Amino acid sequence: MRICSLLPSATEIVAELGLVGSLVGISEECDWPPEVRGLPVVTASRVDTTQLPSLEIDKAVREAVGDGRPLYAIDRESLETLRPDLILTQNLCAVCAVSADNVGELCATDAEVVALDAHTLAEIEERIFSLADRLGVSAQGRTVVAEMDAKIAAVRGRVSDAPTRSVFVAEWLEPPYAAGHWIPEMVEIAGGQDVLGRAGASSYPTSWETVQEAQPELVVVAPCGFDHLRAAREATLPPLACRAVAVDSNAYYARPAPRLADGVEQLAFLIHPDLVDDPGLPYVELATPTPPATAILDPALGGSNRGWARG
Repeated sequence: MRICSLLPSATEIVAELGLVGSLVGISEECDWPPEVRGLPVVTASRVDTTQLPSLEIDKAVREAVGDGRPLYAIDRESLETLRPDLILTQNLCAVCAVSADNVGELCATDAEVVALDAHTLAEIEERIFSLADRLGVSAQGRTVVAEMDAKIAAVRGRVSDAPTRSVFVAEWLEPPYAAGHWIPEMVEIAGGQDVLGRAGASSYPTSWETVQEAQPELVVVAPCGFDHLRAAREATLPPLACRAVAVDSNAYYARPAPRLADGVEQLAFLIHPDLVDDPGLPYVELATPTPPATAILDPALGGSNRGWARG
């Protein structure tokens, strides 16, 4: 089976299923596991996000999608040369990867095209099962999902009696996006409540004023496609009466793949550092401007009166 993955999460799943050697082509964003990085790249975004700040990326992507053309270009010649039997992509997000429909429109291929769409943690596990079955490695699929479930169950057990902490996860910076799909689920499992997130639904733009009004006890900066260092470098936060951290969203939050279970562990540590050990994933503590003293001391406004335990 010759597999071409146009989706970073699909690449990770194939590798976890023990079939990394079956991959013959990847997208520009596929970077895990490390051994895939030398494979032929068959898709690339029309927007170079490496050199733009988050606000300019948002504008450029909106313009690119708004003109009616696909955001991603396919290297037709390379794809035809690679002769894949199976092409893995998605239909969930127009700015994340080539859609299954666009593969047929942009490139003539006899390969089977499979979209691995998922909105929740349960659906992600279902996609792992289904892909494992399709590739003839059902037992390994069950093992991968069992390992995810074990990590998640362990986190639930450690925080089951802990008070629920209010959290805001920023899936983008400018404008800030409230989290959707599986991320609010991850927060809930970790002992928190995403104050603006919508589980199972799309992320959506909000404002930092709205975030301030929601009075979270923790802000997690997790821009889609950014690691912790870039997120920390580009985060310019307003005065917040709470702790703020930047995490590696690209690896542990944004991709519907097995490493989300590691992200749940990290969230539990960030939300309840007195109960959960640091799993060792990278993050950066962010300095935020100090709100006026009245905003911290007035119980009606929350702030330090909310009793957040800084870890």
